[in-house]
Amino acid sequence: MPIEITFKLSDTDLEHFRAMMRLAMEKARAYPPSEVLEKARAVCAEMEQANLPDFVKQRLDSLETLISALEDPEWQMPEDEKNEILTSLAYFTEPEDLVPDNIPGLGYVDDAIMIELVIQELSEDLNAYMQFCSFRTTEVNRRGDQANTNRDSWLASKRSELRSNARRNRSSGGGTRLFSRIM
Repeated sequence: MPIEITFKLSDTDLEHFRAMMRLAMEKARAYPPSEVLEKARAVCAEMEQANLPDFVKQRLDSLETLISALEDPEWQMPEDEKNEILTSLAYFTEPEDLVPDNIPGLGYVDDAIMIELVIQELSEDLNAYMQFCSFRTTEVNRRGDQANTNRDSWLASKRSELRSNARRNRSSGGGTRLFSRIM
């Protein structure tokens, strides 16, 4: 019979994990970006083969999505964003974890916490990339393989959507129009 255990990390606990992350980031500066990515991918592959608790599996999906964003040529990620994500993957380049991975049920707890910290830090990037992937899938389904789907086309689509929403809000009385008050 499975047991569910819930725990809460205090600000002090989180600061400990953040300090570990900063230390890993310092060490990872010695690695070229390709090696950081390779090691992060290797950790993901290893975790996929393990019998992971659900709370780790959920976070692993987000980590894999961040790695995909880095490698996706159509996403056209700016260098500063790439460096931020690569830096956040630093913990996964370290062979020695806080909790050894081979401990059943608990071995990936530290990895899950670190992934969660990375996800919280990069949630906007992660959400934008997932929206882009959805846009790309829709465009390919609608227009076929010739669809021009890259970051610029996605941003143009987002701008158009925002303008359309603004016009719709104005015409439905969603906001007071300056010109209607003057005339």
